[in-house]
Amino acid sequence: MSRAHTIGGTAIVLAQGDLTEARTDAIVNAANSGLLGGGGVDGAIHRKGGPEILAECRRLRAEHWPDGLPTGQAVITTAGRLPARYVIHTVGPVYSQKPDVPILLAACHQNSLALAVAHGIRSLAFSAVSTGVYGYPLDEAAPIALGATAAHLHAHPDAHTEVRFVLFNADAYAAFESALATL
Repeated sequence: MSRAHTIGGTAIVLAQGDLTEARTDAIVNAANSGLLGGGGVDGAIHRKGGPEILAECRRLRAEHWPDGLPTGQAVITTAGRLPARYVIHTVGPVYSQKPDVPILLAACHQNSLALAVAHGIRSLAFSAVSTGVYGYPLDEAAPIALGATAAHLHAHPDAHTEVRFVLFNADAYAAFESALATL
């Protein structure tokens, strides 16, 4: 199951499946601030990608982020054994009613996409950042994620060929499909 919407020359594609199988230039990891793996998507990426990802994350922590990567920021590493070439790690916000939470979720997407531009990444795949253990409701996260992506694509119309959202289950897919219809 997939659905696409085009902005400029870039396809925004929704697909249900496993992010670690995405054959794109980069995948975007919904990481924790420690960058050392964890549960959910983060753990799957580290397990399937192998020790190269963890080694680069440890180096990034030691050299640039000793206290952990701040929420909304993004960094890039190799993808190790994954089909993608790179992993962009971003730390999503834990859901709450605080007014900065939607801004931080949008920043995850904006900063990941900006990093992709800086590295010449033409195709990338996101998961539904912050909607797992961080508790962001899908119906609130989807329009923020797609809105931030659309704003980036309008500002950088030739930077990418595809931005894919690989959604783990039917509920996530339905929420993103509904939000995509409003773009």
